[in-house]
Order: sequence, then C-alpha cells, then structure tokens
Amino acid sequence: MMELPPIIQGGMGFAVSGWQLASAVSRQGQFGVVSGTGLAISFACRLQKGDPEDVLREAIAAFPSRAIADRVLRRWYAKSAPSPAQLSAPVPMPTWPMDPALIELTVLANFVEIHIAKARGGSGPIGLNLLTKIEIMTLPSLYGAMLAGVDAIFMGAGIPRLIPGVLDALARGQVATLPLTVEGSAPEMMHLDPAELFGGTAPTLDRPAFFPIVSSDTLANILIRKSNGPIDGFVVEDHTAGGHNAPPRRGQGLNERGEPIWGELDRPSLGAFRKLGLPFYIAGGQADSIALRAVRALGATGIQIGTPFAFCDESGILPELKTAVIRAAMRGDMDVFTDSNASPTGFPFKVVQLAGTLSDPEVYAARSRTCEFGYLRTAYRRQDGTLGWRCPAERENAYFTKGGKAEDTAGRKCVCAGLGAVVGMASPGEPPIITSGLSIRQLSRYVRAGQDSYSAEDVIRGILTHTQASSDVTQALLSRV
Repeated sequence: MMELPPIIQGGMGFAVSGWQLASAVSRQGQFGVVSGTGLAISFACRLQKGDPEDVLREAIAAFPSRAIADRVLRRWYAKSAPSPAQLSAPVPMPTWPMDPALIELTVLANFVEIHIAKARGGSGPIGLNLLTKIEIMTLPSLYGAMLAGVDAIFMGAGIPRLIPGVLDALARGQVATLPLTVEGSAPEMMHLDPAELFGGTAPTLDRPAFFPIVSSDTLANILIRKSNGPIDGFVVEDHTAGGHNAPPRRGQGLNERGEPIWGELDRPSLGAFRKLGLPFYIAGGQADSIALRAVRALGATGIQIGTPFAFCDESGILPELKTAVIRAAMRGDMDVFTDSNASPTGFPFKVVQLAGTLSDPEVYAARSRTCEFGYLRTAYRRQDGTLGWRCPAERENAYFTKGGKAEDTAGRKCVCAGLGAVVGMASPGEPPIITSGLSIRQLSRYVRAGQDSYSAEDVIRGILTHTQASSDVTQALLSRV
C-alpha cells in the first residue's frame, strides 16, 4: 500500500480536476485526483483546438498502442485551432454496444490525463475519480488510467461493489465485465477485453488502490462483505459536500427553502469507520486545518477537499466564473442550494446561485431542452428487445415518446452540458451550472490581500500550517464517534 498523505484533492466535475490541478497538488506531496467524468469529450475538444503546446501529443506518444493513438489523432486532432462552432468531429454518445472509436478515445483520454499528471506531479500520488452512476464509461476509463499507472481509484454516486474485481481482471490483462442497468428489465453485461483492444497479448499492470466514496458505515460494511475483491480504504462524505449527495436515509421532507432534510441517521460515525481497520478520509465541509487535526486525532487518515480546489488557479473552471464566485464569497454574498430535482440521476445536487447560470429561473426557462453529451442517459428496453436511451432533462416530448414519465421531467437540468459550459466545452450559448460544497462561503481565507484569486498551493499551505484547535469543530466531530 502506498504512503497516504493527509489531504486528498477532490476529483470534481467535467474537466474541473484535470492534470493541471492534480499535478499541482501532487507537487505539494498531497493526493492529486483527476476527474474521469466526460474526459473523452474534453480530450477530443482540446485535440480539435490544435494542442498548441504539444502537451497532449507528447503524452500520446507514450501510449503503448501506436495504432490506437493514430486512429484517435486522425479523427480528432486539428493542426490549426478552429473556432468552437467549427469543431467538426463530435464525440459519439455513450451506448451499448459502445462505438469502438469511443472506446479507444476514452482509453487514450484517461491514459493521457493520468500520464501528464504523474509526469508533472511530485511526491504525492495521483488518482482517478469516476461516478458509479455513469456505468457505460467505467471500463475503458479505468483501463486507460491503469495503463498510465494510476495510484488509486475513487468512486461514489452509487454502490461500486464490482469494481475491485474489474481492477483485478484488467491488471492481469483479462476480460473485465460490468452490468449495465436497464430500467424495468434485466441488465446487459458490458465487457472490455484488453487483448482485443491491443490486437494481441495485453500488458500486465499494477492494480491501483480502490477507495469507494460512501456516506455511511452501513454501506462501507456492505462493500467490505460483498465486493468481489479488496477494498483499500474509504472516503466518507456527508451532505455538505458539493456535486451529488446521497439522499437522506429517512425521508423527512423539505426545509423552508425546498431542500432535503438530513438527520442524525445521515451523520457518518467516525468510530464505526475506525473499527473497520481500513484507512478513511472525511469529506464535506472539512476544508479546514482544525478539521484535519480533529479527524486525525479521531482515527481518520485525513480529509478530502473539493470546493477550495475547484476555484483555485489550476482548476478547469473558466476564469471569469471563478472570479465571479470568489468575489461573491468575499462579499459574503454566496449561496448554495441543494436541489432535489436538478440532476437527471435523481440524487440531490448542490447548485451555486449565480446570475447568468442555470440557477437563474429566467435562464433555465429560456434554455431549449437538448441532450448534447448523453452521459446521464439511462437505458431502457424497446418493444423489439433493443436498448433505447432517455434522460428526464431532454426534450419532454422525446422523453415521453420513449416511455418516460411526466413527473420525472419537472425541474430537471442538463447537468452534462451545464458542467461542460463551466469549463468552456459545451455548445456556444449553453448556460453553465456550477456546483460546490457549503465551504464555498469560506473561500476568502485562501485569497491574499488585494487579490481575487489563489493557488492550489495556497489551499494546502493554509491547511497544513495552522496550529490552533477549535473546540466547537472538535466537539461536532466527537459527536460522530
């Protein structure tokens, strides 16, 4: 097992946590993490924009299959940078069976991102974060990252009990399988054969550590007992974290703002996790030196931090959006709403309230419902037995035609395209949707006087150099023992 640092950088969003951020964190000796969500799309976009500094093609040259690399370059690389409206090679939407070109693009994209992060990083390890919910992209994403020597895999938004066995199989160069959920029907079995991909014998690889992201010790115990391979540790995340949150374990309705209400049953027990005997990190509102010291005193390895890294210089969020958020936080004028309806996944989703984004009711009402990327679509069985694909955030009539229910569409937002717009990789005019944890209100602590930006190093230094303990934070954590 690798030496585990006290801080994990969250693997956030769509191209928010890229190699630039992960390598910057690694250079500080901490755990840098690349987000694998939508990585094929962002990789193709950057290739079509010309890769002017040759960063991607330098990494592509290290990929172990020249044939795959050449096919991807022929389809997506542009020698001169076109305008966004001229990008002429769209990425196929995920379906099963998967388009072979999408498989190769996804494998190569994950390889390149991890390869660059490790090459430009430091003593800290590099991990990959995936959403369990996006099942169809999991196998090629994992394999590409493993080919680049990724140190650990982090997965939440679901119950990833079959991933340990997948990692074991891919490390041996053997066929890996996962079920694809089909609404109202038996699952389809997906597979990835490394030997078939390479046209011969596949390489033997190191197996990365596996850290599921969980919200309770109950789920952690289920994963330990029922997973098809070893679990190496956990990230324990509560509802204060950004992005998708686990729903309350016991429905208690909505608060006066219309947000889900979480109760005592939803508070992870640090004592229960300590008894599991595996390393664990605490996430969600823990971006604080005080919290780090407190959780380590109570048996945790450290903390996972998302929000402060999401808005630092090295993140992939567009500079103008980062500046707007940081300035609002410094004014004390920043709000985050936990929306039960926004995400097509059905999970509660935290949305930053910022004018000009999809959090604005007028912007939401003016947007035409389209499905640009298709990552959060779900499979269903057509009458002829074939698979169809639908999403409650797509055009209502299209969704109804595919058998979707009217009540599922209310308030849904296109999270795929909205997150793509946050990093400048959606269609022109697509409004962004920004997500963050509740600690966004404390971003000013990382900003130096007279500035409105900060670096990943500023975040890490601010957390590791503080020495004063706070009794209220410590007591809150003690209540979870």
